Amino acid sequence: MPVKLRRPILVGGVGLSFLLWLLQSIHEEVVELGELGVLGLVVVGSWFWLFGSRKPKEIEFTPVPSTLDRETVTKAIAKSESLINHLESETEDKQIVTQLREQLAQLLTELDRQEIKLAITGGKSCGKTALRQLLASNWLPQQQQSLSLTETPALFESNDADLDAQAKVEQVTNSSDLVLFVTAGDLTDTELQILQQLAAAKQRILLILNKQDQYLPTAQVLILQQLRQRVGEILTAEDVISVASSPVPVKVRQHQADGSVKEWMEPQQPDLEVLTHHLSQIIAQEGQQLIWASTIRAAVVLGTSAQTALNQVRRHHSLPVIEQYQWIAAAAAFANPVPALDLLATAAISSQLVIELGSIYQQKFSLSQAQAAAKTLGSLMVKLGLVELSTQAIGTILKTNTFTYVAGGTLQGVSAAYLTRLAGLSLIEYFQEQEYSEEAAAGQPLNFDSIRQKLQTVFQQNQRTAILQTFVKKAVGYIMPESSQTQLSSSETKA
Repeated sequence: MPVKLRRPILVGGVGLSFLLWLLQSIHEEVVELGELGVLGLVVVGSWFWLFGSRKPKEIEFTPVPSTLDRETVTKAIAKSESLINHLESETEDKQIVTQLREQLAQLLTELDRQEIKLAITGGKSCGKTALRQLLASNWLPQQQQSLSLTETPALFESNDADLDAQAKVEQVTNSSDLVLFVTAGDLTDTELQILQQLAAAKQRILLILNKQDQYLPTAQVLILQQLRQRVGEILTAEDVISVASSPVPVKVRQHQADGSVKEWMEPQQPDLEVLTHHLSQIIAQEGQQLIWASTIRAAVVLGTSAQTALNQVRRHHSLPVIEQYQWIAAAAAFANPVPALDLLATAAISSQLVIELGSIYQQKFSLSQAQAAAKTLGSLMVKLGLVELSTQAIGTILKTNTFTYVAGGTLQGVSAAYLTRLAGLSLIEYFQEQEYSEEAAAGQPLNFDSIRQKLQTVFQQNQRTAILQTFVKKAVGYIMPESSQTQLSSSETKA
């Protein structure tokens, strides 16, 4: 008994497949169809075409430069503001936009801030509190520049989870212009990693070796030299300083005239002279740069938050597009009477998917560029073994339902849908990492080395048995309605 095609998507698939077959009979190289041929496919499948509205351009964020001026910082703030504007035009969630605009308003006031913020951080029991108290009482009052000095909670505590430690580092970076990182000896690997993270964020840092009085003079020199060598790639030698914020008392023994010996513990004076002198120089020479660097870091953080929210909105818009094209691909492959055209139908559909997803993510592609991209995507899937692995896995699942498995191009249809979905999800991951440029807006070629990595990652994420079984069940329901499955089952039973 023939299977009736009752779903409109199947009709579109059959029409597309028939046109492809006809074109192949006219021209030996259908894969090399020009724009006119593919436009014909678009006309046949025009009922499913989604016209994307024009989206505003994305903003490119660059690392914090080593030397700043007000214009550079103002541009960074403007980029963040533009991203917020783009987000506002694409999202219905006005609360996130309001929150970002409040942060933007605060950022604008930071640009003209006069107070320089200093933070003291480090592990537990390294002398942070004593150092802060001494600087606050003896050094701060002597400075003409408005300064604030805070002490952060201890890092690297035993109950710290990785996320907690990371949050503390971000708090230091976001709330200070200059960081005094205190250690009581040689750096641990964890301390070095934190310093590297701070330096990567263009945070101004001084590394303070505290409790130098607990070492012999020769040991002090060796430890200081070792510290400077370990951080030589991120800090200058002048920015690694040894101090004694709370030196231990020294036992004094005095022989008396009567032959007796008198002993007592004599307090020692703190030694911060090198540190305070260097701090005063930094404040005088780099004060404005410190404020601008903090402001531009905050602008990048704000822009990243806006970009993340924008990516979520665009992903939400992209997923229905991927679903629509995966079912079209499934219908075309299922109904196609010429097996050799299955991949061609999928490639034609994938080229339109590239165009639509690119439009959502501000990556503009011409029809010929999208065709080339779709063809390369298909080749990548074959070379990576994704086509074979997917087909085998889907075939195994379909075999559990015999009448479905033998129903014509069911395997081809489900496989085409699955591969189309993998391609779409990989493009989403790729586009989300791309920064806006004029070349991208004009249709810059895709970086297929990066897409190869995305394909492998997305394939691994979607190859789990439970996910694949759910997808196969849903795909079969689209290309073979339950009524058709029942008719086929009855036919097989009578035979």
